Amino acid sequence: MWSSQVESPVRFWWHRVISIRFEEARKRGTPPAQYSLGTSYYLGQGVAQDRAEAVRWFRKAAEQGHATAQSNLGVMHYRGEGTSQDFGLALEWFQKAAQQGDADAQLWLGKMYDRGEGVTEDYRVAAEWYRKAADQGLASAQRDLGVMYHGGQGVSQNFGLALEWFQKAAQQGEAGAQLWLGTMYDRGEGVTEDNRVAVEWYRKAARQGDAMAQHSLGLMYYHGEGVPEDFVQAYAWLNLAAARGYEAALDARAILRKRLTPQQIAEAQELTRRSSRESERIVSPE
Repeated sequence: MWSSQVESPVRFWWHRVISIRFEEARKRGTPPAQYSLGTSYYLGQGVAQDRAEAVRWFRKAAEQGHATAQSNLGVMHYRGEGTSQDFGLALEWFQKAAQQGDADAQLWLGKMYDRGEGVTEDYRVAAEWYRKAADQGLASAQRDLGVMYHGGQGVSQNFGLALEWFQKAAQQGEAGAQLWLGTMYDRGEGVTEDNRVAVEWYRKAARQGDAMAQHSLGLMYYHGEGVPEDFVQAYAWLNLAAARGYEAALDARAILRKRLTPQQIAEAQELTRRSSRESERIVSPE
């Protein structure tokens, strides 16, 4: 334990870094330093967390054309963090960053046109922005573009292209895309129906804590599709989905519970606890 009279080397290092950032941001007005200082205030690294100060420094950098600061400022206006919520200003800053090729801003623009937030809903424009971000390898944009192709929103419906984009995102570990792949193999959409492969993708997403995937995996065990029938495993996965508030899992679990012995329920509860710990380990940053 560090003495109260002696400052931790880590804390001292952070204070030194913030001091340098502040001086460079204040005296020289360089966008990278302003952006870095905004990030420190946003995260509370080396300074007290202050979202309003983060907005102030992000804006200084954004006004000088710093793309990531523009994107972050857009997010803060979108969410109303450190400033009032304003979809119009969020859109404005996302557009500035997106025009410089910032993939996160392109994704956000896609979402806003997709949802009609601050703009008239326009699936075609949404798909265009998703594609720009997806082409840069952003997994969540690849997933969203896959959704557009799957539903035929803003683009012609094409299960083959949907599958292609879901695969790109899923290979990066994107849980939503993994769920979609499981669903497409489960239903035989764009591929030959294959319950075994569906289970593999459901499991990958379920282990990351995706409630819909946990519910789907539980049903696969319940019906013995793609895996041997196993009511204990089914109950455990439905339990996890129910714990995340997924209503369909609550109903399925209640039906299954009537078919289990007290010992099986106890086994399933233990599996639930172990799977929950494993899920937390997988999704938690190192």
